[in-house]
Amino acid sequence: MDAENQITKEEISMTGFSIVAYSGDARTYLMQAMDKASEGKITEAKELVKKAEESINLAHNEQTKLLSKEAGGDDLDVTFIMVHGQDTLMTTMLLKDQMKTIINLYERVNKLEGKNIE
Repeated sequence: MDAENQITKEEISMTGFSIVAYSGDARTYLMQAMDKASEGKITEAKELVKKAEESINLAHNEQTKLLSKEAGGDDLDVTFIMVHGQDTLMTTMLLKDQMKTIINLYERVNKLEGKNIE
């Protein structure tokens, strides 16, 4: 590996911080979506899930940059913040999948109970 292609530990940590930040934004949107769904505001809940997906995609893009470098032969030092970023991203992705189901359940229950769905 030559020096110009080597990624620094600081760059890896900064990527980890980016992943944590984007994933955290997504998690916030998802929790807001659950609140909206519980209020019968299904359309708003689904829009918040879309915003979360955008943030998840940004986090995933950051992750992919490092994966590509490693696949290209760069030796990457694993940092704790990078591990935290990966953990946060994966749990947020799981939350997104669960939130879609929760929103659909709220929508069905509201219909069965004859409540207005926004």
